[in-house]
Amino acid sequence: MADLEHVRWIRRPELRKPYVVAAFTGWNDAADAASTAVRHLVETMDATPLAEIDPEAFTNFEVIRPHVRLSDAGQRHIVWPTVSLWTASTPERDLILVLGPEPSMQWKVFCNQLVGIATAYKAAAIVTIGALVADVAHRRPTQILSTGTDQTMIDRFDLRRSQYEGPTGITSVLGDTFNRADIPNVALWAATPTYASQITSPKAALALVERLGEILGTDLPSLPLSELVEHYEEQIDEMISQDESLTRYLERIENLDDDEDFEYDEDDDEIDLSAEDDNPLPLDDRPRDDTPLPDGPVDSDALMEEVERFLRSQSDD
Repeated sequence: MADLEHVRWIRRPELRKPYVVAAFTGWNDAADAASTAVRHLVETMDATPLAEIDPEAFTNFEVIRPHVRLSDAGQRHIVWPTVSLWTASTPERDLILVLGPEPSMQWKVFCNQLVGIATAYKAAAIVTIGALVADVAHRRPTQILSTGTDQTMIDRFDLRRSQYEGPTGITSVLGDTFNRADIPNVALWAATPTYASQITSPKAALALVERLGEILGTDLPSLPLSELVEHYEEQIDEMISQDESLTRYLERIENLDDDEDFEYDEDDDEIDLSAEDDNPLPLDDRPRDDTPLPDGPVDSDALMEEVERFLRSQSDD
């Protein structure tokens, strides 16, 4: 088992061959969809803190800065940008939920920490969750790309084998590390509208949760995400109504022919969540990261190509 010197255990429960479900803010988290999905599960499934990954070895604090917080008594304390783990249960299986900022350095060591935890609990698989900006319309159903490496899981859950080559993020490295440890991995990617990348998308988060539920073989909580979708769509409708160029753009992508490509680039600011140093809850008191979310051209004909183009667009960042 990997050396877990960077893991701070909070508790050591008994688990039933859990699935690890991981999302990271930053590069892999367009419209905060992936982090919102996992945060939603933590909050609605009464998840219990399991462990934290000490951020000191993996974080560039000039990029993702710690925050100062004041207690009710006025005492100052530092909140560090920490990757935290929780446990939750469904009638079918247990889960280990992972959420925090994408590490800045020592990715191999970082991933080995998570593999070590998964190995200690005889984890059945890992599901990494991500989101990208794409030429998709906010009123259309959210497209989810599901890929995997284990043929049994590919056949069972209608996954695809990714043929992508190019720059990548922590979710791909983590999936590869688990695969090398003989733990099957699944990757879920949600496509979010390029023109609404600054608006947190409960719609994409909900689609990720629903697809995850299919893979887990259980119904996961949908509230309050489902209640926020209508407001999200109305908010974007209002934004578009005040911008003629956005109106024309949306009309075009809604009417794209199958063989027509359209590219649109837009920079946005991405929000980061990470846990408190001493207690990973509550989730709403976490440092926020202003790392810009990169943009990239999208081929509307195939979501797999959207992911690959999105990843390749990061090569110059």
